[in-house]
Amino acid sequence: MSRIGKLPVNLPKGVTVSVSDNNVVSVKGPLGELTQNIDKDLKIEVVDNQIVLTRPTESKSHKSLHGLYRALLANMVTGVSQGYKKELELVGVGYRAEAKGQLLEMSLGYSHDIIMQLPNEVKIETKTERRSNPVITITSIDKQLIGHVAAKIRSLRPPEPYKGKGIKFVGEQLRRKAGKSASV
Repeated sequence: MSRIGKLPVNLPKGVTVSVSDNNVVSVKGPLGELTQNIDKDLKIEVVDNQIVLTRPTESKSHKSLHGLYRALLANMVTGVSQGYKKELELVGVGYRAEAKGQLLEMSLGYSHDIIMQLPNEVKIETKTERRSNPVITITSIDKQLIGHVAAKIRSLRPPEPYKGKGIKFVGEQLRRKAGKSASV
């Protein structure tokens, strides 16, 4: 925990950081702006294009907060400079997805289609090609939000271990189980 907190966060070109009096850090970059409240015990400094966090004591709670907020700041810097992207694959006969602005309409084998309203900070694209599974691509600058949205979509039809049907992340390895074996 403390080893992560000691590492400075490098600021790429075009990213600016401002710290207010009540420990609210705002990071601006080419893709947008993110803000984060930092614990009042930690001290934040921007020195030589690097963000440095320092903790007041060596207590376990301060060490854990030190590592946590350093990781959150690093994720914010990466988000506003490069962005984040997650891809979900729909595996199953008749499964399809269609994006209509901020609405995601999915047919997942239930008796009805599922329509999901997405936050404005998230951009979504769907791609359906012949002879391949539909792919949902989610992009955002907020790592926590994109992970939450991807997990919510995946929870609508999690992959099952026998046939592998469901919504899975692209590249995810599923643990498959053997089905029933015939008695001899």
